[in-house]
Amino acid sequence: MTLLTINTGSTSVKLALFELSTAPAAPRQISSAPPARETQHAVKALEALRAQLPRAPELIAHRVVHGGTGFLKPTLIDSRVLAAIESLTPLAPLHNPQALLWIRAALAVWGESIPQLAVFDTAFFANMPRVASEYALAPENGTALGVRRYGFHGLAHESMWRRWCQLYPALRGGGRLITLQLGGGCSIAAIEGGQPLDTSMGFSPLEGLVMARRSGDLDPAVIVYLQRKLSLSAEAVLELLESHSGLAGVAGEDANPTQLLDSPDSRAQFAVELYCYRIRKYLGAYMAVLGGCDGIVFGGGVGEHEPRVRTRALEGLHVFGARLDESRNGAARRGEACLSAEGCPIRIHVLESNEESILAAAGSAFLAS
Repeated sequence: MTLLTINTGSTSVKLALFELSTAPAAPRQISSAPPARETQHAVKALEALRAQLPRAPELIAHRVVHGGTGFLKPTLIDSRVLAAIESLTPLAPLHNPQALLWIRAALAVWGESIPQLAVFDTAFFANMPRVASEYALAPENGTALGVRRYGFHGLAHESMWRRWCQLYPALRGGGRLITLQLGGGCSIAAIEGGQPLDTSMGFSPLEGLVMARRSGDLDPAVIVYLQRKLSLSAEAVLELLESHSGLAGVAGEDANPTQLLDSPDSRAQFAVELYCYRIRKYLGAYMAVLGGCDGIVFGGGVGEHEPRVRTRALEGLHVFGARLDESRNGAARRGEACLSAEGCPIRIHVLESNEESILAAAGSAFLAS
């Protein structure tokens, strides 16, 4: 049996094939490919994949970023679910349309005979404590209108937590863990015994850490001020905050932290300083939320490959028991690694944030049910 996973982000799409067995074993990835993003290319990419397969996959599992409050677990896609995902587009305008594009492309290629499963990024954070999931708004202006903190990157954080549990089975449910997904988008989560207690992204993926092009945390009064000062619409200001801010806005160039760290330009250096400061600030806050910490995990393209970001992000946190072994950290640029110094009470790791594995596990569980 084969299962196809389609992992859509705001700027990338990943396809992967998994082999399923009847034994209680994890799905095994057998291939992957990064296709183009346009609608017509999506159909062509899936048609090319279909031509290579000996038979159609038993199931297609899609990553869908925003499930709102209605989708708390993987859900079989039908016309009602498609409409609901589309209705949530205003809450995830960069992400949900991409998921819909590839769901419809798969329907065009395989028809309705192959079941499609939606696996939602927001579901992992659906049961966060009320104190972490609500804003200080009157109910009629907040929760009644769906204004709350949803959290995103759920599949990535769940995959890091699951791998952590495999490494440290003696810690019940993984203990008190902080996971960092540092890529184009960035987020951090506080997890206790497998239950997320808080996360940095909120009503939208704009809240929280400084990101490649997103500002992260911002006083909302800034939006109104920029509207008036620059004569922009609310939508134009959001576009500015989502696509022309963050590292790119501060540095004045669209570059990743490694490139900025290597640049002599003062704007580039300050951009990375701000990026790492915000991570460090959240790390300290989440140690307080958890009442201590057993582990810190770095994942995502930046978290897995840039030792200097990890060093700066953890600067000064040795007083709480988070201490790097700089030799281990400097050598960790690919694959899993333990980075903490010997005897350090907080274990620090680099782990792959493998969203495809969560999609495959959800698909396998659905087929077995």
